[in-house]
Amino acid sequence: MAKQKKAQWPWHLLTGLILVLGVLAIWYSTSLISYEWRWNRVPQYFAYHAEEAQRAADYGRVESVSRQGDDAVVTLLGDSGEQQQITVASDSLQLSDGDDVAEGDVIGVTRHWAAGPLLWGLWTTLWISVAAGVFGLLIGLVTGLCRLSANPTLRHLSTVYVELVRGTPLLVQIFIFYFFIGTVLNLSREFAGVAALALFTGAYVGEIVRAGVQSIVRGQDEAARSLGLSAAQSMRHVILPQAFKRVLPPLAGQFISLVKDTSLVSVIAITELTKSGREAITTSFSTFEIWFCVAALYLVINLPLSQIANRLERRLAQSD
Repeated sequence: MAKQKKAQWPWHLLTGLILVLGVLAIWYSTSLISYEWRWNRVPQYFAYHAEEAQRAADYGRVESVSRQGDDAVVTLLGDSGEQQQITVASDSLQLSDGDDVAEGDVIGVTRHWAAGPLLWGLWTTLWISVAAGVFGLLIGLVTGLCRLSANPTLRHLSTVYVELVRGTPLLVQIFIFYFFIGTVLNLSREFAGVAALALFTGAYVGEIVRAGVQSIVRGQDEAARSLGLSAAQSMRHVILPQAFKRVLPPLAGQFISLVKDTSLVSVIAITELTKSGREAITTSFSTFEIWFCVAALYLVINLPLSQIANRLERRLAQSD
């Protein structure tokens, strides 16, 4: 007799109940400190209407003003006889027909949508994560292979690098790289931040690669060598492809951690997502709302990475 499948809906109901209780706990906690939620202040930190002042280029007078919907087109006649047309928002117009203008006088403003500090911080976090991840992967691959090398110098130097990086905090490494190495070599803070993150990630990726390669049975290499492949060809075409399937989950976890570790580069004045959130709090006084948004943006980055890694892992498993 086939075993009956247990109903799953009670567990789904319990999960939903726990999540609801968590939300209620947060609401109750904020009510105890009389916190007033101001979500209406948050959208401007994602995108806002920026105003750009339009100024007269020369001395002259206003020849005409015409309305075009919400805009006003101002025609200026300069003392040199040249005309200048300026389009501004109608409600910002500060002159009328026949008024005299001087060079640099504000005619009005134009408005356009602009990215807010949280979006700029998100962009900075993304490009720093990608740059540090790519270089960290290359450094880690070389380090992992050096850890397995028969050459004692390569093996010892890679071991010193891995143990030194893994044994010290990332925050200290960022300070050392920026204030010492960066000062000596005249590096920008962005370069120093990416380099510190790449070296930190490379040490952990190196250990992941080493463990992955060592997990492949020695018979695979012996079989490849018996077919006439060199040691490098065996590693490239036989060992590494198999090791990659095994190290994909820890690699994905390492790169997800890298995205979160980018928050530490704010200590050297790089305005990434966390620093942008702190700056937004100083002007909005909406502490909880901004931090919840910052946390949600990190999730927006990391959840797709996790899903892509899981899907790729399943696909590679099917190809075995």
